Amino acid sequence: MGIHEPGVGLNFLGYTFRYDRDHYDPQRRYLHLTVSEPALQRVRDRLKEMTAANQCFTPVRQMIERINRMLRGWQAYFSQGHLSDAYREVDSYTQRRLSTHLRRRSQRGYKKPNGVTWWDHLQRLGWNPLQKRGAKT
Repeated sequence: MGIHEPGVGLNFLGYTFRYDRDHYDPQRRYLHLTVSEPALQRVRDRLKEMTAANQCFTPVRQMIERINRMLRGWQAYFSQGHLSDAYREVDSYTQRRLSTHLRRRSQRGYKKPNGVTWWDHLQRLGWNPLQKRGAKT
């Protein structure tokens, strides 16, 4: 079974290579390049470490700056192929981890301002989602 078979992909250097059917011509196939699942799991594990309960004494803006720096490097490496789904997944996971971390920092709990979503509030604190960053030029 080779890479040209339907549903078969090749994981190499953090990317998954596979042939998918063209949306416009079902007879044609194209090489689809995306972030591999093990690479996504590694970035999720790293984000989990960076927002763990033992980081509750790290200032919020300093933690967010570290996360931004790590994600900038990750995005620079994974800048080829079809990435919108991977970026959306990493952004969603980062938002969940940061909001959970902020709520459990103290016994009183963290309250974001009324009428503001977590997404917007975290950006006000300095978080830069992958989807909002410009493409590499």
